[in-house]
Amino acid sequence: MRESEIVELLRQVATGGAARGLADDAAVWSPPLGRELVLTHDIVAAGVHYLPGDDPSDIAWKLVAVNLSDLAAKGAVPAGVLLGLSLGDEDEAWLRRFAGGLHRVLSDHGTALWGGDTVRSGGQASLGCTAVGHVLPGSALARAGGRDGDLLFVTGTIGDAGLGLAARRGEAPGDAYLERRYRLPMPRLGFGKRLAESGAHAAMDVSDGLLIDAARMAAASGLAAEIDCKAVPLSQAAAARLPAGDTGRLAAARAGDDYEILLAAPAQAEAALRAAAATDALPLTRIGRLRLGAGLCVLGTEGRAIDPGPLGYEH
Repeated sequence: MRESEIVELLRQVATGGAARGLADDAAVWSPPLGRELVLTHDIVAAGVHYLPGDDPSDIAWKLVAVNLSDLAAKGAVPAGVLLGLSLGDEDEAWLRRFAGGLHRVLSDHGTALWGGDTVRSGGQASLGCTAVGHVLPGSALARAGGRDGDLLFVTGTIGDAGLGLAARRGEAPGDAYLERRYRLPMPRLGFGKRLAESGAHAAMDVSDGLLIDAARMAAASGLAAEIDCKAVPLSQAAAARLPAGDTGRLAAARAGDDYEILLAAPAQAEAALRAAAATDALPLTRIGRLRLGAGLCVLGTEGRAIDPGPLGYEH
């Protein structure tokens, strides 16, 4: 398809006023009065973040959802996205499936397509998304807000997406639940909007692995993180696949693509946070704490520090 044909296809998705019908060089949006903007940008690349044979509808979902997950961890309400599509040899059928998935994820999360750009790279596709959201002034959470003594919590379950990727690669038997967790991450936007008012001090989404992201939060906060290995929450599907004990839970905690929210909060905020999570029927698990010092300490099932090995995924 020519660029003009791709724009025409996406024009059916970009129905909000800010997009100007994709007939202009820029979107124009008036943010809600008295709100601060939160902006994030992520790229998903063929062979790195998705497999070449994945459904284009699911690829579009993941492209937008991983950016909305960043907004969720800041407590932001999403407003719109801009796309940068560097395409390889994707044909018209692929692009039509992609546009359908784009419409689905934007509709499901109350977000608009505002515009972007496309190019044929001649290589593998690399798809970028900038997401824009808004928060009350001063309420956007950061990795760096953790305090000594804060408890660490994580939403949902950990390790599902890593196991789903292994299944998609043919390295493990197929499992519809685990594969769906890999293909279609769910940004925790509802819970995210309640984080600051529930007493959280710091938050980030788990993209590269629970351990490495906990270490990043601790470092940004100038503290050490302590993770209780046996507390890492597993789904029934993951528990059935992973070895028992520390080995299995460490594997889950090193896996990426979970897109759950990791947060730090004082003990007195736990009840409010659990109530906020319960509103979305979202599990919330206490997995450790922040303390004075530096680095990451992982406690094994017997309560002693263990060597976690590699902490997670790094490009």
